[in-house]
Amino acid sequence: MRFSTGLAAACVLTLAGTAWAQEAATAAAAPPVSASEWRAVAAENLLVIDTSKGRILVELAPEVAPGHVERIRLLAGRGFYDGQVWHRVIDQFMAQTGDPLGTGEGQSPYPDLKAEFTFRRDGQTPFTAVAAPAGAVLGFLHSLPVQTQPDAFMATTADKKVHAWGLYCPGVAGMARDEAPDSANSQFFLMRQPYPSLDKRYTIWGRVISGLDVVRALKFSPNPDGIVTDPDRMARVRVASDLPQAERPTVRVLDTASVQFRVLADAARQAKGADFSVCDIDLPVQVDGAPAA
Repeated sequence: MRFSTGLAAACVLTLAGTAWAQEAATAAAAPPVSASEWRAVAAENLLVIDTSKGRILVELAPEVAPGHVERIRLLAGRGFYDGQVWHRVIDQFMAQTGDPLGTGEGQSPYPDLKAEFTFRRDGQTPFTAVAAPAGAVLGFLHSLPVQTQPDAFMATTADKKVHAWGLYCPGVAGMARDEAPDSANSQFFLMRQPYPSLDKRYTIWGRVISGLDVVRALKFSPNPDGIVTDPDRMARVRVASDLPQAERPTVRVLDTASVQFRVLADAARQAKGADFSVCDIDLPVQVDGAPAA
């Protein structure tokens, strides 16, 4: 079964005994944002998932996992995900789909993907730092929370880049796989809550920027394997650029390069103190456009 049952069971047990993972921290209230401080999400980087519980919008992260983003775009464009079920959903953890069999054993007809657990970041990568604990740097690449080495290390590397990886905060989209690192194919999962032990173990390819409430509303299983009886479904999954213009939602996210983002991040750090996590920062989002299919 893709995304091993043993790992899921361990996640459930750990989450049950960890207070911070039981309840997502409440981020500081967003300040008023001027029109110039919103960043428009490109249509080719916006995945529109219409489900039986509502619409989920995921911003793709091609800078982080180009091979996996290409696969998601391909499968969505061919209607592969339409009608598929959320076959494996674990409360306080994640919701998994992308299996045409609906059992956890299926995949697309395309070859498995090479893992993209980490990526290389240079000075041109659109990264905004928010904290620097113990020599690491935490921040955002667009809407995705990221940890990376400091910029100063770029001068010491042959490619003038540093090591970076996405962080499994709520809403982050990861690719399911078997035990082999290079076995991801079509199944993916969306995080209902944070779970940092997945970092650098499962490829991250995007993040939910609207509809996290829908992800958390999906029917979940009380069983350790997470397999759902009578699961919710995805009606249609498309990249926004593949939709007719009249059906495309228009999405704007607070620009992490803006002054207002800095105010928001500072407020979150002050509110949480020593317990601060980059997962505590919720980016304001504006969504306009056609209703769910």
